[in-house]
Amino acid sequence: MRFQYLVCLLLAGLAYGQAAQPATPPTAGAKAEQSASAATDKAPEVKVGPDDAVITLKSFCADASQQGEACKTAISRAQFDKLADALQPGMSPAIRRQLATAYSRMLRMSTAAEKRGLDKGPAFEEKMYFARMQILSQELSRSLQEDSGKVSDSDIEEYYKKNEPSYEQATLARIFVPRAKQIVPAVVKPKSGAQGVKPKTTPPQPPTEAQQKAAEAIMTKVAADLRARAAKGEDPDKLQKAAYVAAGLPGNAPNTKMEKVRRTTLQKDQQLVMDLKPGEVSEVISEANSGHYIYKLVSKETLALDTVKPEIRNLISSQRYRDSMQGFQGNVDLNDTYFGPARNPAMPPPPRGVRPPTQQGEDDPD
Repeated sequence: MRFQYLVCLLLAGLAYGQAAQPATPPTAGAKAEQSASAATDKAPEVKVGPDDAVITLKSFCADASQQGEACKTAISRAQFDKLADALQPGMSPAIRRQLATAYSRMLRMSTAAEKRGLDKGPAFEEKMYFARMQILSQELSRSLQEDSGKVSDSDIEEYYKKNEPSYEQATLARIFVPRAKQIVPAVVKPKSGAQGVKPKTTPPQPPTEAQQKAAEAIMTKVAADLRARAAKGEDPDKLQKAAYVAAGLPGNAPNTKMEKVRRTTLQKDQQLVMDLKPGEVSEVISEANSGHYIYKLVSKETLALDTVKPEIRNLISSQRYRDSMQGFQGNVDLNDTYFGPARNPAMPPPPRGVRPPTQQGEDDPD
């Protein structure tokens, strides 16, 4: 159990280090070269029986009387598979090799530690007690996750019917109107100084509050005018260019077309545009920190149930897992005098190595 606890920590580091990184797609020539290289370098398949040794520790044995080549410890495939599958089912060959290396080192070190009596004493017992709780919590979390994943087709169909608006997909045209017209900073001309002395240059002055409010009022009116023109059927891309010209922004205006838009992909205060009918134009939606938005709904469809089945299955499974974990959270009083005041209380994630279906990238508080 001691080894299992330590290797759990090791596996977390190994898995993190093995996380896939975005890569540049290889060219056709590179793919062909890689395929040829893989075919050439592929090692012949070697069958290893369950009783065959997969790890052999030389000069390490339980019988102290044995010396030289006779002193060795062999770990069979069946023994190692049992350990690897218990720690992480479906472990990749690369991590299995790293686990084997760690196992060999830790077996030698733990044996030496026992000879020194380091497995005796209250500190060791407390660590073992905590390790047992940690592993049991991990096993329970994995069991709850498996239970939450048992989602039937009828569950999926019922969820789909109740949340059908979430599975509408639309093509939209969005016109963005900047919040304020660009203000050209006033340049104060330097005063002439004494003969032969270069006058000091005064930096451009920032706009006053009144100027900023006036610039915002101009674009608010522009947004209303563009919305009226959009409702009359003018081309959204043309209106987008007009918005940028009115704001005094250089460069090309963005494309207004948005395809395969779902209600959940829009900001909360902009989701109402999904209720428009094809051809309709929304009212101006103003955002304090960015500007104004005008939407025109071009087309809309409801995605078929078969298309979104995996998504719904994952949503239901995730929600069930969170619900099942709620009973283990909170309802605890901590002594602030001892621990200090709480900073950012939150529901802790599952134990290291166990993830809920859609909860990724959380840290283990343990």
